[in-house]
Amino acid sequence: MVINHFSFNLFHENTILLWNEGAEDCIVIDPGFSNCNEKKEFYDYLQKEKLKPVAILLTHGHIDHIFGVKHLQDKFKIPVFLHPEDKETMKIFDKQLGLLKAFAPNINFITTDVADGQIIPIGKFTIKVIHTPGHSPGSVCYLVQDEELGFLFSGDTLFNMSIGRTDLAGGNYDDEIRSIMEKIIWLDPDLILVPGHGSTSTIGEQRSKNPFLEPWGEKEEIECEDNSCS
Repeated sequence: MVINHFSFNLFHENTILLWNEGAEDCIVIDPGFSNCNEKKEFYDYLQKEKLKPVAILLTHGHIDHIFGVKHLQDKFKIPVFLHPEDKETMKIFDKQLGLLKAFAPNINFITTDVADGQIIPIGKFTIKVIHTPGHSPGSVCYLVQDEELGFLFSGDTLFNMSIGRTDLAGGNYDDEIRSIMEKIIWLDPDLILVPGHGSTSTIGEQRSKNPFLEPWGEKEEIECEDNSCS
């Protein structure tokens, strides 16, 4: 597997390309290009690498992750995968940006629903959907593995040494922590974590070093001592 990511728009969002070496077909995760220069950078790279998008995976519906969706779907006639609980999230943020008189993405694209635990076959890729509500109601992570590499595309659920904010509309802090601790942090420690913003890491590094997750590890140890666990 090969990945490349771009940092796009005012929010420095990671737009990700995923493909197999030597193949033409690629998957786009959270296309966030928002202006002519960013669009040109993205499409120039596709042309240089001779890549053709065949699907779009959205980790959630916040504006910085969807700026380029409409253009890509119209150009390549490809499916857009999104958890149904974030369809409303896109509409809410469109209205908020309108009030701020800021540029809003075109959300008139067609989506295909995903569900927790679902396996999506795209070409030679087998992609597992992990529903991780908290940052938004429909946030998901996508797990992609082959014999040599494994990637977790975590959107804004889990970052390198941080977690996604939960103070936006539809966010819930307790759900965020529950999603990470029950569904993400105990995955294979060698999985490469590719978040929606910032640098890559591994699940193992986040398990042992992420300061936002330390209190839960400490709590478990204390409870174990109180219950006289061996």
